[in-house]
Amino acid sequence: MHVQEFLPDEAHAGPPQQLMVLLHGAGGQPDDVGALVIMLRQHWPAAAIVVPEAPEIFDAEDADPGGRQWFSGRDMSEHDLVARVGAALPPLLDYIREAQRRLALTGTQTALIGMDQGAIMALEASAREHDIAGRVVAFSGRFATLPTQAAPAATLHLLHGGADPVIEVRHAQSAFSRLEALGADATLDIAWEAGHELNAELLACAIDLLQSYVPQRLWREALSIVPQATSGTRH
Repeated sequence: MHVQEFLPDEAHAGPPQQLMVLLHGAGGQPDDVGALVIMLRQHWPAAAIVVPEAPEIFDAEDADPGGRQWFSGRDMSEHDLVARVGAALPPLLDYIREAQRRLALTGTQTALIGMDQGAIMALEASAREHDIAGRVVAFSGRFATLPTQAAPAATLHLLHGGADPVIEVRHAQSAFSRLEALGADATLDIAWEAGHELNAELLACAIDLLQSYVPQRLWREALSIVPQATSGTRH
């Protein structure tokens, strides 16, 4: 698997503190998320950022010869989507696990950030292996099939254009409703005028969420400590 890798700059002393895995969309290539890489490096200079190239040549009609895809979208039914994503996931999961071992980082320290097919792969990776990442940021994506269990240690951020003609916003809304019903830690942000794109408003929202959103599991852990501490002071 061809990968672009960006390690912490020389000003940062010590090993990487986070792993950010960026997954491009169908018909794209790693260079397409270059602007996002720059933004992430500005905000997280201690992070290792990796951008794997999707394994297949993009097979759409009139496709850019340099375009790649995680799976074929041609003549695809809902059943086909599940099967094709399922077949594409194992090599990606293996790569993420290898990168975590090599950089001595855990799933909790890992964020999967995807667009379009890359968002589908990120969401399904977290659904299949709950400890693969502590954060998932999905731009203009969807689940191949809605989850039946919440990933207890993961926070999922769904970001979508309200005018997306490729993956309609209803998929993000349905996913968020299901995640809420499962008690999952998830957010949904919609830019109603945006289409199928890395919209500036949603990019800024994603940066803000990664910087300031406190995962629910940390709130639960903090709240579980409070009664014990209070009880100890009384005795």
